[in-house]
Amino acid sequence: MAPSELQFDSGYEETFEGLLSFKQLVDAERTLNRLEELRRRFLAAGDQVGIACCRRVALAGRRRAESLSRNVRVALCRRTQKREIAHWFTIWLETPDMFASWLALRKNSPEFKAILISERRDADIELDKQQGG
Repeated sequence: MAPSELQFDSGYEETFEGLLSFKQLVDAERTLNRLEELRRRFLAAGDQVGIACCRRVALAGRRRAESLSRNVRVALCRRTQKREIAHWFTIWLETPDMFASWLALRKNSPEFKAILISERRDADIELDKQQGG
C-alpha cells in the first residue's frame, strides 16, 4: 500500500493507526466492525473529515484485497479469500448501515462456508510448517 494512501489529517492518525488488517477473514471483519463504530461516532458528531477517513481506510482495504485476489503468485485459496474480503469492503462502502446484517446472512451461505473451510485448512498447514511438521 502506498504510504500516502493512508495518511490522515492531524488528530486522526492515532484513531486509524494499524486499523486496516485483513490477513484472515476474522481480521477483515474486525476491521470493518471498527470502521463502522468510528463512522457512527463521526456521523453523530457531524465530523465529515472522520467519516472520509473511514472511507479512505475501506477503499485502501478494498484496493489491496482486489490486487491480491488477482496476483497469480498468491495461492488460489488466498486469492479466493481476498476476493471475498474485497467484496466485504465494497458492501460496507456502499451500504455501511446494512453491512452487519448482510455479513450475518453471507456467513450462512454455502459459498462462504467453503471459503472458511479453505482458510482453516491453510491455517493448519501454516501451523504445521511453523512447528516443523
